Amino acid sequence: MRQVIEESELFGGMASEHLDEIEKLAVSKQYGRGETIFFEGDPGDGFYMVGTGKVKIFKISPAGKEQILHIFGPGEPFGEVPVFHGQPFPANATTLEKTTLLYLPRKDFVTLVHNIPSLALNMLAVLSMRLRRFATQIENLSLKEVPARLAGYLLYLAEEQGNKKQVELQISKGQLASLLGTIPETLSRIFSRMSDEGLIQVDGKTIRLLDRDELKRKG
Repeated sequence: MRQVIEESELFGGMASEHLDEIEKLAVSKQYGRGETIFFEGDPGDGFYMVGTGKVKIFKISPAGKEQILHIFGPGEPFGEVPVFHGQPFPANATTLEKTTLLYLPRKDFVTLVHNIPSLALNMLAVLSMRLRRFATQIENLSLKEVPARLAGYLLYLAEEQGNKKQVELQISKGQLASLLGTIPETLSRIFSRMSDEGLIQVDGKTIRLLDRDELKRKG
């Protein structure tokens, strides 16, 4: 638990005594694959951080269509916005695989923020980065065609994974389709077209980026 806290984007770089206080608050929770963590509308009485595994945040349309908003992995917090405004969770959260989470209760964490001002600054930094991601996602979904969304996502993964030559998909292609606002059949056709054009080479979940410049133009 301590290592997850120390290496997280939210608490990384904080003084050891502050990490001690955070560790005292954190409750470890275990989930199997496909288990619900919370539903949209549930009380936001605390937030979570991924220790191991993956979590998808998503909404369901009135017609029953799933739209994935984000997928979180180790060290990433989620559900933290309700900590400040005290409102219900605005989306659903479900595990994609066997997952360990750290849960931080809202009331105790808010008290800690009052006592440790640097923690508030860390929260602002994470929330600002999160807002930037969602702004990009909204732009992609509303203004770009699916091929451009895929090209942009592959380049984003390359930057995130620190490998300019290839990326590893950490979710299924069905989940990727939902994340990009399309359907699996359409996504498969675009993967095939990009492969035929010599932009990428697909080998299971490994995707080699053969022409980054053209991907940038598309994205």
